[in-house]
Amino acid sequence: MQDDPRTLVSTDWLAAHLKDPDLRILDGSWYLPAAGRDGKAEYDAAHIPGARFFDIDDISDQRSDLPHMLPPVEKFMSRLRALGVGDGHQVVVYDGVGCFSAPRVWWMFRVMGQMDVAVLDGGFAKWQAEEREIEDMPPVIRDRHMTVRVQNHLVRDVTQVSAASKLGDHTIIDARAAERFRGDAPEPREGLRAGHIPGAVNVPFGTLLNADGTMKDPDGLRDAFAAGGADLGKPVITSCGSGVTACILGLAMERLGKTDYAIYDGSWSEWGLSPTLPIATGDA
Repeated sequence: MQDDPRTLVSTDWLAAHLKDPDLRILDGSWYLPAAGRDGKAEYDAAHIPGARFFDIDDISDQRSDLPHMLPPVEKFMSRLRALGVGDGHQVVVYDGVGCFSAPRVWWMFRVMGQMDVAVLDGGFAKWQAEEREIEDMPPVIRDRHMTVRVQNHLVRDVTQVSAASKLGDHTIIDARAAERFRGDAPEPREGLRAGHIPGAVNVPFGTLLNADGTMKDPDGLRDAFAAGGADLGKPVITSCGSGVTACILGLAMERLGKTDYAIYDGSWSEWGLSPTLPIATGDA
C-alpha cells in the first residue's frame, strides 16, 4: 500500500510518526446498536498513544431528527478545539473495526476544508494484532485554532439526490449490504421502508476491503466498483444507512483519484422514512 497522509496511511507509517509534534490521532469508533460495542468505553480501556476520542454522535447537528448529521461549522470548530486539533496538524483517524466509521470522520474534516487527514489502514484491530504500543491514559490537550472553509460540493441533500435520481446524471452508489439494498432484509432503524433509491447501484462497502479490514489496492477497488455496476465516468453520490459507510466509498474514490463525488448525508435514514419519496426493490 502507498501511504498518503491525505487519504490512507499504514500502521508502519503511523508508528514511524507517532512522536511527531504536529500529529494528532483520533479514535472515531462508532458502532450500530446490534454490534453491542461502546466506542468510548473501548477507547477508555485502550487506545493508540496520544489518541483523542471523536464522538460521531456528539459532533453532529443535534437539531436534526436524523442520526449524526454534519454539525454546524461553529460546533465542529469548538469541539475540535477542545480536542486540541487545529491548523497545522496532520490528523490520523482510526476505528476499532479496521475501516468502518473512521472514513466518516475523515470526510467531515474534508467538508470543513481540512486536507491533512488520513485514515489508519486496518485501524486499531491491525495495530493491536501487530502488538504495537497502546495506553489507557487521556492525552494532555492544548487548544489549537482551526480555520474552516466549507466544501459544499462534498455533500448532497435529499432534494439534490432526488433530482439526480430522476435525471440519471449522477451515479448513485449504495454502500449497504445487498439484502438491504434489494429490500429483502429489514432496516436496523425502526420506521424505515425497505429498498433503495431508484436508479442506484449497490457496492457493499465490504467489497472494497480485504479480510483484515485494510482497503484493497487501486485495481481491487476498480474491480469492486465495476462488479457493482458503478459508472465512475459520471459524478458520484454515495449513500448508505445513515451516512457512515457511504464515506468508505468516498475514501476509495479519493484513492483512485476521483474527486467529483459527494456523500448523501441523510442517506436511507432520511429517504426510507419519507412516504413521499419513491423506492425501488430488487437488484436494480
